[in-house]
Amino acid sequence: MIIKNEITVIILTYNERLHIERCLTNIKNVASKIIVVDSFSTDQTPEIARSLGADVFQHEFINYAQQLNWALSTLPIGTEWVMRLDADEYLEPELLEELPMLLSTLPEDVDGIYLKRKVFFEGKWIRYGGFYPHILLRVWRYGKGHIEQRWMDEHVVLPPGSKTIIANGHFVDDNRKGITFWVDKHNKYASREAVDLLNLKYHFMPIDRDIKEMNDPQARRKRLWKEKIYTRLPIGVRAGMYFLYRYLFRFGFLDGKKGLIWHFLQGFWYRFLVDVKIMELEERSAGDVEILLKLLREQHGLKL
Repeated sequence: MIIKNEITVIILTYNERLHIERCLTNIKNVASKIIVVDSFSTDQTPEIARSLGADVFQHEFINYAQQLNWALSTLPIGTEWVMRLDADEYLEPELLEELPMLLSTLPEDVDGIYLKRKVFFEGKWIRYGGFYPHILLRVWRYGKGHIEQRWMDEHVVLPPGSKTIIANGHFVDDNRKGITFWVDKHNKYASREAVDLLNLKYHFMPIDRDIKEMNDPQARRKRLWKEKIYTRLPIGVRAGMYFLYRYLFRFGFLDGKKGLIWHFLQGFWYRFLVDVKIMELEERSAGDVEILLKLLREQHGLKL
C-alpha cells in the first residue's frame, strides 16, 4: 500500500558521522520514512542513523547510480513520493515549510519537483561562477523516476513528457570534512569522470540515453556543452578555458578569497586532473579497450 502525499527520503552514506545527525534531524518532520543505504561505514554512521529513526540497509557501493537504483527497486518505499538527499545536505527552513504543502496539493499529472541548491565551500556560499541557481530534480513520484547509469554527473530521469515544477525554497550542500577529504574525493571523482568521457570515444559501455531525451533543460544544456563542445577541445587547454570562463565571465571573482580557491580547484584542477588521467589511460592502453578496462579496474579501483 502506497501512502498518499507522504515522502521517503533516501540517503546514501559512507563514513558520514560528521554530517548524518544534522541531515536526519533536519528532515525528520518532513519525511514519513528515512532510508539510509550505507556502504559498510566504519565510523558509527549506521548506529547514529538508527538511533535517529532511520531504516538502515547496507549494500556494496559500485557507483552512485547503481546504489540508488538498487534502493528504488529493492527496498520498501511505501510512500507516493521519493526524495534523494546526500548526508552533507540539508533543507533550508523555507523549503521545509513549502515541501509538505506541495506534496498535498500537486495535481496528479505532476511527477517531479526541482529544488534549488546552494553550494557552500569552507563555510562560504558559492554564489557566482555559474553555480547558482543550480536546479536539480530531487523529488519525484515513486515508480516514475530512476537515476541514469553514469559514473559521474548522473541525473534522475522521468518518463518523456512528464510535468514538473520548481520549488521556491533551497537545499544546501555543505560538506565540513575539510580540504584533504575534498581533494581525495575529487581525485576519485576524476577517475569516474574519465570513464564517462572515454566511453564517448571507445563505446565500451552502453550510454543510458540520448541528450535530446533529457527532461531537465539545465542538465541538458550542461551535458550538451560537455559532450559536444568541451570534449572536442584540446586536453589540458579546455580546463584552463573553463576556469577563465567561470571566474571572469561568470563573475566567480565576486565569491572572494574562498571562492577563488573553489573555482580554481573545482573549475581547473579537477578538470585538468581528469584530462591527465585520460591521457595516461590512452597512452598505457594504446587504444586497446580490453587493456583500458583492465587499467580502470586495477589502477583506479572501478568495477566496470
